[in-house]
Amino acid sequence: MMNWNAQLYDGKHRFVSEYGQDVVKLLAPRAGERILDVGCGTGDLAHTLAEKGIEAVGIDQSAAMIEKAKHKYPTVPFFIRDARNLGYSSEFDAVFSNAALHWIKPPDQVLSSIYKSLKPGGRFVAEFGGKGNVELISRAVINQMDDYDAESFPWYFPSIAEYTALMEQAGFHVTLAEHFERPTPLDGENGMRNWIKMFGDVIMGNRTNEEKDRIITEADSELRSILFHGDHWIADYCRIRVVGIKK
Repeated sequence: MMNWNAQLYDGKHRFVSEYGQDVVKLLAPRAGERILDVGCGTGDLAHTLAEKGIEAVGIDQSAAMIEKAKHKYPTVPFFIRDARNLGYSSEFDAVFSNAALHWIKPPDQVLSSIYKSLKPGGRFVAEFGGKGNVELISRAVINQMDDYDAESFPWYFPSIAEYTALMEQAGFHVTLAEHFERPTPLDGENGMRNWIKMFGDVIMGNRTNEEKDRIITEADSELRSILFHGDHWIADYCRIRVVGIKK
């Protein structure tokens, strides 16, 4: 399981929540609705929903993230839960997720659990990593490890065709699906190091801290001529955005 650094997440990677505001607009929440935020992180978007008069509930599998969310937003209910087994049944008008679902396998279990959580007619609105997401960064990290097992790749980055088929199998009527590139600026000279330390640690597995530092340094060097622009880094993000209705 990923051991999240909630302090580093909030301090250097606030863009995750900031980009998520566009997904909140797509969600089009209405006051009085009960909405579940799956993979809520440190709670910023669940708090945004609550400020709009939504009965927001946030869940995340990371205890560190939930602890931080509760500290930041004590009036919003946050729980440690597994998205593959949410334990809800027809309770929510909408389920919302930003930058989380590519972390959770298998995706069909996640979709089934989300579907079960929704009321009939409820909507599922999500954005997450799609086909090609952080491909250059991932390759640079993997290139530094002679013994890397491709089967252990931690993320699920599907195509639109693949993911919408899974949505339909779960019972959803898909009303929107799009795949787009979103080059994402990282904060400062050490932006790539911080990104790999925050998100790419899971690729490096159980290696020692010294070995991880070596991998990060060499990956940073390999990527500098490609993704460093003047005074900042650009991460090669590709996203999928979907909307589905529970019939």
